[in-house]
Order: sequence, then structure tokens, then C-alpha cells
Amino acid sequence: MSEVLAASRPKRSLAWYELKQEVEEFLYAEVDLLDERRFEEWLDLLAEDIVYFMPMRRNVKFGQHAERENTKLGSGISWFDEDKWTLTKRVEQILTGVHYAEEPLSRVCHMLTNVQLLQADPSPEEAKEVTVKSRFLVYQNRVEHETYTLVGKRTDVLRRHGDSWQVAKREIILDQNVLLAKNLTVFF
Repeated sequence: MSEVLAASRPKRSLAWYELKQEVEEFLYAEVDLLDERRFEEWLDLLAEDIVYFMPMRRNVKFGQHAERENTKLGSGISWFDEDKWTLTKRVEQILTGVHYAEEPLSRVCHMLTNVQLLQADPSPEEAKEVTVKSRFLVYQNRVEHETYTLVGKRTDVLRRHGDSWQVAKREIILDQNVLLAKNLTVFF
């Protein structure tokens, strides 16, 4: 393993592996709620001060990716720059049964993989907050012929809440700069 990779990895004790497993199980249970359309229960997994952000991506010249490829949180335009209130309103709108883009409801399958525990504060043994990176594939099927595949990466900050976790921050990076779906009603 390279020295750069070794230096960036947190110490991998038994507590680290146990914490990683706990976090993975939380994230897998979360996407199950979304796939099962249990949106109100999903909202309970979100912290009151959640930051839910999906920047737009731009095609930029070589060497400018880090600084210009993604729009920035709080400035410019993004696919999502939401909080708990707006996410709750989106759920309420879908649950009315008359949401133009979700009637009938889409069939959605989330696949979450490559879960990496990046940071545990203050430590893996006493973690109150963790930073987790993962990859996703979201398949959406609407009515008879509309199918969309959304692929990308997520970085989540999870905060300890009782004996489980809540999502305090989620940054979603779609690996496309033009949205091919007719709408963006799925949650990530």
C-alpha cells in the first residue's frame, strides 16, 4: 500500500470494524425504507439541521476540476440544496397521491456499495459523529416505459442519535452533467 493511502486511513482496530459494520447496516436500512416507499420513517433518520446537497456538474478544462466542476453549496444553482423542512414537504407532496411526477409511484431500487468510514469523532470506540463515503446506483422505473439509472457518489456525515444514527449532512455527486430523467423525484 502506498504511503499516501496508509497515512489517510484511520487506525483500523476492532472498534473501527465494528463501527463500520454498524454504519453500513444503518445505510442499508435507510435505502430499504426508500425502496419500500416508507418516506415518513426515512424522514426520522434525518437530523433536524440536515444539509442535503446535490451540486450540478460542469464540463471544465483539464486542471480545473477541483475548483470548477461542481457548483458550490449555498451559492449558484444545484439539483438539491435542501433542509429537513423542504425534504418533509417533498415527502408530503408525494404522499398526497396526486403528485404529477409520482402518480403512479415509481418503482425504485437503491444499490449502495463501497462504503468507506473516513472519520470517527472523537474515536471509533466513542463515535458521536462519522464521515462516510459510498457509491450508489439508483434505478427508477415509471409507468410502462420510463427507466432511469442514476449513478454517483455520496459523502455523509452521520450523528449518533440514541442507539442509532441520523444523517446530518449528505452531499450527492451524480456522475453526469446533463440530467437524462424527466424529473428528479427520487431521494438518494
